Amino acid sequence: MQRLTKQGLRKKVLDLIKHQKEEDALRKSRIISDKFLALPVFKKAKNVLFYASCKGEVDTIFLINRALSLGKCVALPKVLKDTKRIMAVSIRSTDELKPGAYGIPEPEDRGSNLLGPEELDLVVVPGLAFDLSCRRLGRGQGYYDRFFSELPHATPCVGLAYDFQMVKEIPDCEEHDRPVTQVLHN
Repeated sequence: MQRLTKQGLRKKVLDLIKHQKEEDALRKSRIISDKFLALPVFKKAKNVLFYASCKGEVDTIFLINRALSLGKCVALPKVLKDTKRIMAVSIRSTDELKPGAYGIPEPEDRGSNLLGPEELDLVVVPGLAFDLSCRRLGRGQGYYDRFFSELPHATPCVGLAYDFQMVKEIPDCEEHDRPVTQVLHN
């Protein structure tokens, strides 16, 4: 069997996401959410960076609302397209999210609501695929790779994935590719 390239794996997983039934995605998201909420690292965390899930991704809006209701400081990425970076911007409600770069919901930067990478206790990371060594395959723009380079190495990073997003090995990983701490899947 021919080994997939990163681009080939992206295409394969995006196709599986596209063909997943919505009710299956919701059921699987609930299972993954329950696992996440039970994590000791989440229970202990005060400042959590989530991502706003898009169609086909594990639902994070439920998790964001739950974290807010528990009194946690919740931040989401604000994309800076010109420098291909993300900033952690805190929110008080998901109502504050507006379509940003690439149409992904993101918070408005008010200056006073920025969190530095060193202030984060936990980072929830999107990915198209994750492997058994917790390496991730993103969408290929490198936003999270650049963010990880600024994040203290001890900060836990948790990936969320559907079962079909788990693969034996991400192809062509590079030295700077930082694995996540753990991946939760259904």
